[in-house]
Amino acid sequence: MLDHVFTDAIGALRDALEAAMLERMTAEERFQVDVLLGDTTWETSYGLPGEGNPPRVRADITLDWPTWSQSAFRSWLRNEELDDDPRIEISIVLRLQRLVDLPRPDQVTAVLPVDSPSVGPDQLHRTAPTVETAYTAELEPVSHALELAYEGTYDLDDKALGDGAILDDHFSALGGWIASMLVRLGDLPLAYHDPY
Repeated sequence: MLDHVFTDAIGALRDALEAAMLERMTAEERFQVDVLLGDTTWETSYGLPGEGNPPRVRADITLDWPTWSQSAFRSWLRNEELDDDPRIEISIVLRLQRLVDLPRPDQVTAVLPVDSPSVGPDQLHRTAPTVETAYTAELEPVSHALELAYEGTYDLDDKALGDGAILDDHFSALGGWIASMLVRLGDLPLAYHDPY
């Protein structure tokens, strides 16, 4: 396995999600490097156990390691002066899908907080919801979905760069929090289509 702070962060978040008893959708997991720009991205999806495929509610999680963060990390490894701490960009998209009726965004946002728990010194902030409608070829609506994201950054200071256990501490709250948000969404009185 790579010995890198970004993969350590991925491992810390994955451990937190597994400890929360969430079910990983392995077909949805990606680790990508943008050959032209150099950014590295890890994407995964988790749902509540026993939800079917696709699940009624799921969390799509993205960690992004920009090229400039890699340059800053390399400078830190060489004991050079840093202009800015390396940063991991975090996005957690909560998605309700297979909905029979068009969802009301206010009904969903009423059960979700504006901010996540702290991830190190920062929090993730909720964005506005997006509603989708799938149609048949005859333009009849057949299914609806709603998603909203929590977005933010995690700055890696000298302590976090030097001690992987700090990453475990900082990311540990996210697993239980994501599970709690999925349960809140799953408890809403909404009608769903059966899984495929």
